[in-house]
Formats: sequence, C-alpha cells, structure tokens
Amino acid sequence: MKEKEKKEIPAHIAIILDGNGRWALNRGLPRTAGHREGVKRVKEIVRSAKELGVRVLTIFAFSTENWNRPQEELKVLFSYLDRFLEGYKEDLQKNDIRLRILGRRDRLKKSTVRKIEEVEQLTAGNCSFLFQVALDYGGRWDIVQAARRVAGEVSARTLREEDIDAEAFRARLAMGDVRDPDLLIRTSGEQRISNFLLWYCAYTEFYFSDILWPDFDREQLARAVESYRRRERRYGEV
Repeated sequence: MKEKEKKEIPAHIAIILDGNGRWALNRGLPRTAGHREGVKRVKEIVRSAKELGVRVLTIFAFSTENWNRPQEELKVLFSYLDRFLEGYKEDLQKNDIRLRILGRRDRLKKSTVRKIEEVEQLTAGNCSFLFQVALDYGGRWDIVQAARRVAGEVSARTLREEDIDAEAFRARLAMGDVRDPDLLIRTSGEQRISNFLLWYCAYTEFYFSDILWPDFDREQLARAVESYRRRERRYGEV
C-alpha cells in the first residue's frame, strides 16, 4: 500500500497491559516491581497516544479474575492505584484529559472509590482526550449487567420488548456512549483478549506484541498504529 493510501490514525485504542510480573522476574525482582514500572509506562503511553492523534485510550488494568492473585500482591497493586489517582490529577487537568473508570466498584475499598469519584468529577469537563481504565472489569460481567438493566426496564415498562435491539442493548453497557475500539493491543506475546471488551471488539483490529508492558514505549505504540493503518477494514463487506 502506498503512503498516501494509509488509513487514518485509530480514534480509539484499547490495550491489555500484560507482562509486568515476567518483566520483574526476568530481572530477579519481585512481581510488584514490575507493576510499579508498568504504572510509569501508562502515563507515557497516554501522552504518546494523545500526541499521535488518538482520541480515546482504554487500558485493562485489573480484571474480575485478578482477585485470585496473592493477597500481598493485590495490596500493593491497589496502593499503586491510589497513588496513581492522587498524583495524576494535575497532569490530567493540565493536558485536558478526562479519566473514566470502567467496572465494578462494590469490591473496592471505599477510600479508593472516593479517589476515583474525585478524579472523574474533576476531569469531567475535559474533552480533547478520554482515558478509560478498566478496573475490576470483565466482558461477561459487562454484558450480564446490561442484560439485567434491560430486564429491569422491561419489567418496569420503561422499555418495550420490541424496542430491544443491538443499539439499545449497547447503550446499557459500561462503555455504551463511546465508540468501539478501532485497535486492540496486547503486550507480552499472549494472543487472547482475556474477557476484555467482548461486546465492543466485533470488528476491532488486533495487534499482538512480544514486548513486555514495562518496555512498551512510544516507538512500540507507533508500530502498532502503523500496522493498523496498513490494514483494510471491511466490516463484513467485500
């Protein structure tokens, strides 16, 4: 494909951040050291994505299945999250970035939920870039909670059964007001989506990188975007 024929920059990129633990173990460090480096990398990739012209970035930070990890690791992970939320507020405001957290909140500490709500409210008016963090999120959970909403509305007669279609259902999902990801990136060499954004990825382009997340920098992101721009998206058409 010639240079002039390249497609546009993906408006929405989703990333499965994988490889923190292996990055640390490869260096003889505890797994938590990898998570610490991974948090640093998040800020760089947000900045780089915005500079590249991306409008929405959604990262998979913690899944509904990640609660099965050792308690000490979970404790450290959430301490990093609290610090991230507290220390990132100024940068988000300065760079006109809106932060939104996707996922369950009933299993998080109340202090963490308060920090989430504070940053979301603070950045709600920012409109040049949307940064979404999937936290205690699972694609199946998302679909089930949307089904419950639909069932409740039908039962309450605020939604007619004949009005339920794909768009009506989508509107009740956690990310119902945001366009589907154009590109999904997974780091560390794994090639699966691990229950991430199941509904939304029907026609998303996938990019799998062998790079562990703490080493996934602006150059790696640019390579993923370049790969996307050279693809032809048909959406079921010829």
